[in-house]
Amino acid sequence: MKLNGSEILLECLLEQGADTVFGYPGGAVLNIYDALYKYSDRIHHVITAHEQAACHAADGFARTTGRTGVVIATSGPGATNLVTGIATANMDSIPLVAITGNVGTSSLGLDSFQEVDICGITMPVTKHNFIVKDINKLADTVREAFYIANEGRKGPVLIDIPKDVTAAVCEYTPCTPVKPINHNPEDINEQTDRAAELIRQSERPFVYAGGGVVSCNAEDELGEFINKLDAPVALSLMGQTAFSNKDSHYVGMLGMHGTKTASLALGECDLLIVLGARFSDRVALDTKTFAKHTKVIHVEIDPAEIGKNVTPDCYVNGDLEYVLARLNTLIDAKQRPEWTAKVQQWKKEYPLSMKPIRREDEVLPCDVLTKLCELAGEDAIITTEVGQHQMWTAQFYDFVKPRTFASSGGLGTMGYGLGASIGAKVGNPDKTVINVAGDGSFFMNCNELSTLAKHNIPVIELVFSNNVLGMVRQWQRLFYDKRFSQTDIDRGTDLMKLADAFGIEGVRITNKDEIEDGLKKAIACGSPCLVECVIDKDVNVLPMVAPGGDVLKPIMELKLD
Repeated sequence: MKLNGSEILLECLLEQGADTVFGYPGGAVLNIYDALYKYSDRIHHVITAHEQAACHAADGFARTTGRTGVVIATSGPGATNLVTGIATANMDSIPLVAITGNVGTSSLGLDSFQEVDICGITMPVTKHNFIVKDINKLADTVREAFYIANEGRKGPVLIDIPKDVTAAVCEYTPCTPVKPINHNPEDINEQTDRAAELIRQSERPFVYAGGGVVSCNAEDELGEFINKLDAPVALSLMGQTAFSNKDSHYVGMLGMHGTKTASLALGECDLLIVLGARFSDRVALDTKTFAKHTKVIHVEIDPAEIGKNVTPDCYVNGDLEYVLARLNTLIDAKQRPEWTAKVQQWKKEYPLSMKPIRREDEVLPCDVLTKLCELAGEDAIITTEVGQHQMWTAQFYDFVKPRTFASSGGLGTMGYGLGASIGAKVGNPDKTVINVAGDGSFFMNCNELSTLAKHNIPVIELVFSNNVLGMVRQWQRLFYDKRFSQTDIDRGTDLMKLADAFGIEGVRITNKDEIEDGLKKAIACGSPCLVECVIDKDVNVLPMVAPGGDVLKPIMELKLD
């Protein structure tokens, strides 16, 4: 059958199982949006207040559903507004297809109105990108984009389509989507055998798992692996939800804001098993000293990550779900009572906690997050912005179910979370969704409260309000002799009046006794809600390891005077 380019694009999206898209219309994508009008019974489109939020929404949709996120933007500034969202997805290996319009093919390269070389701009932050100048290649390009986004180490792919291509007509033939194959080298079984032998020899194994476990849906395999090893397990920020935080084997995060128990376990283990993580500078910190006392196994789908930061004694390059399943058949269950007892004792000696700074009834983030976890339930999805609140969430919120957490890990994008929460709620309409923010991040995306109101998306926006850029201020305290340069952001904005202006519910929590009732009200209201938790500006994220420092020597206390 003959269709125009816009109709072919939408048919291909449906073919790939993409029935939800996020975006913002404009001149170069008018043909696409005209087709979306006709396809509105089959493709649900969510318009945001800004293209960057649309990209984060597609990202949050992907992280929490396991499906590919799709975002559409017009040419020029519409396309460039996607770049931060695309880079965010790229750093965290999130499958996303970004579709941009461009000027007609005859106008390319002439500095035409709203023309930009978006393929050139996004080349470093996409897994691959395309510009489609021939209508006959459009369908296959869309199919290839979805395949690339999901094959091997997942990531974002961009398709740039000139306006005349979206209007041109050609023959369209439906195709069955091609499922990405396991990215396994021929010698993967031999690699796995070597890893299994090291595991069998180990008396004090320690597992560090990352986002790769979540990406390939290997949570069950990881759980079986941990129980067979009877080993402590730490998670990266991206690895949250890969393993139940309530399991006795879990010791918290590892790295700059990891737990003291995780640091001690790393220091005394005789084998470090790293699964789907990349030894980032926020975890390994000083790579010259990291894990030099112990043997290291690294299981990773991307061969470029193996040996990039830390050289392992043994590696397995391949699909983590396959590798863990095979390891589980190769190793026998073994109890390690002495090692387990030592780790459990550390957990008792060094629990994560906070103490009031000014008064006994002040609002502490740990109290808010533990109560939120209790009230929201295990199925609730938590998204975050970036800063202190992000680390507090990872420290104090107990994640149990897979894909119930979305946060910008690699790029650290302030302004990510509210857009991501929109995508998470649209993709999971039956689940409670809460975005945890600091007021610094909040003012980067508060315009998206209008998106919540317009579509009546019942997301809870929980803001820790302290009128400072908390994480930057914490670094200024530690490393810049308390020169608090430009981190006081008191804008004098009444967030409750702002909520009212956007037409959403507002709840303010100013002391400890208001936490439970305030959160209950927000969860029960069933509509978009802004919750402001007023906290002290000097509440810090601890433990903390200095940048480039020894991960075994975390700072446990900070003097405020």
